[in-house]
Amino acid sequence: MSYQVLARKWRPRTFHELVGQAHVQRALVNALDQGRLHHAYLFTGTRGVGKTTLARILAKCLNCTANGRGDEGVTSTPCGECDSCRAIDEGRFVDLIEVDAASRTKVEDTRELLDNVQYAPTQGRYKVYLIDEVHMLSTSSFNALLKTLEEPPPHVKFLLATTDPHKLPPTVLSRCLQFTLKHMPPERVVEHLQHVLTVEGVAFEESALWLLGKAAEGSMRDAMSLTDQAIAFGQGEVRHGDVAAMLGTLDHRHVLALVDALAEVDVARLLSEVAQLAEQGPDFAAVLDDVTAILHRLAVAQMVPDAVDNSHGDRETVIALASRFMAEDVQLYYQIGIQGRGDMVHAPDLRSALEMTLLRMLAFRPQGVPKPPQTPLPLKPQSQETPSQQSVPESAASAPASTEAPTSAPSEPPPWAGETPAPPEPPLAEPEPAPESQPAPEPDVQPEPLPIVPSAAPEPAEPTQEGEPERLNHAKWLAMFDALGLGGLTRNLAANCQCESDDGMTLVLRLAPSQAAMQAEIHQTRIAKALSAQGIERQVTFHVEALDTSQETPHQREERQAQERYAHAVDTLSRDPHIQKLKQAFGAKLIESSVKPVRSAR
Repeated sequence: MSYQVLARKWRPRTFHELVGQAHVQRALVNALDQGRLHHAYLFTGTRGVGKTTLARILAKCLNCTANGRGDEGVTSTPCGECDSCRAIDEGRFVDLIEVDAASRTKVEDTRELLDNVQYAPTQGRYKVYLIDEVHMLSTSSFNALLKTLEEPPPHVKFLLATTDPHKLPPTVLSRCLQFTLKHMPPERVVEHLQHVLTVEGVAFEESALWLLGKAAEGSMRDAMSLTDQAIAFGQGEVRHGDVAAMLGTLDHRHVLALVDALAEVDVARLLSEVAQLAEQGPDFAAVLDDVTAILHRLAVAQMVPDAVDNSHGDRETVIALASRFMAEDVQLYYQIGIQGRGDMVHAPDLRSALEMTLLRMLAFRPQGVPKPPQTPLPLKPQSQETPSQQSVPESAASAPASTEAPTSAPSEPPPWAGETPAPPEPPLAEPEPAPESQPAPEPDVQPEPLPIVPSAAPEPAEPTQEGEPERLNHAKWLAMFDALGLGGLTRNLAANCQCESDDGMTLVLRLAPSQAAMQAEIHQTRIAKALSAQGIERQVTFHVEALDTSQETPHQREERQAQERYAHAVDTLSRDPHIQKLKQAFGAKLIESSVKPVRSAR
């Protein structure tokens, strides 16, 4: 027996075998069970979603004779075994007239078709006219069909199918019951393919099925046809690598690797991933499109995790990846990706355009790109220009104060050896042998100890009592908040927190429930890093609970202080003698809403 393709072998033969069109199935089953049959049905939808299949199932329901009830034997569950059911399945049922409107568009063809409408069915209970791609009929053909379509004989049913219902005249639409078939979501396609391949005994990888489900674009028939092709391509198996090679599509895992490198702010890995992609000769514009598509899904995952699209079967991966990004970073990256896509036409080549777009995402992020560790270059004593340039940042306090500094610098061999923070004292001792320049460097001797101040600055912020770190409380949290130097979304989040507890190792910040959606691990890391810069080594966690109304958060304190400054500014201006004179002389009035107090420097 010849091989039968999967799309035909697994075509549904009853309503209960239909996949993904429950809304149409329910309406037709109820109508058949209750005997409320219309004379004309219109099935619309994209290719391969089951329009013709539905029409054939309905034709079997109308003509099944297994129950032996004669004209009243219409059923929603055709047996599939009687002569009528087998004839319809095999395409030889005399009273099922299938017409391809794309090849019979002339009005003469329509008139010839309608000449036989008046005759009773030969074999079945109803004469069923199935007109596929009905929108291809000419205007004259539609006009010839209208009267019969509105009042056909009782033994005639019209089943129309089209992929473009907008091209049908309103007069035709008004005479039919219209059912719109939905696209098949990738999840439903993959689920059905798993069932089919399991029954067929074909080994498969689930990731390969997601590639097929995505490539089918909502068409179950296309998915089955691609699966047939994948089985032949993989010598009886459906593997991810084979399907990706067969479809010529980009491996989605490479795109996820690019986004993961963006999350890690790892420039070297980012360029390495692009280099690996280049070996496959991909369409770099499509790669950038896929990256921006993932960024869109990350933004959705951050706002509404349950709404994340699972077209690639990677919903959990995307949700986990979203927690590693700041919301403002995702929005910025997406905007840069969209703009970079338009700039690709002006780039010398598409690969460099992709790399520059990805690098621009990291370069413009609010936190910047971590600089690689700088190692001192081995400088030779013969070159006098390079050592002087190396010593400029270190001896910036003494160089502009004395004109003799450039002449004394070459005489001192190791200016570059003092780049470590500990030995800034040797330059202090150097000006002493020059008595003439002693008055000039004398003022600089006072600023020189300033580099030592940063090393001593953390000492007040790292209060130790006999080796045990001091516990933070809410008052200390308020006092040191501005010194942490937080910015962006992290500052907004921390400003709405209260210090709940501190055991010397973990700092628990109480977060208002209204801000709970903004919490992320990256904020905890940034706050902990800011505390570490102040000499306080802590892990940071958030506890979502209603705030203590007796304590104000840094945000509330800032608002209160702003209101106090505003009230003070308005009061000061009101009592200003010059303004009072203007009021008396010209009837002037102080517009309080325009007063903007200057925040005092701290």
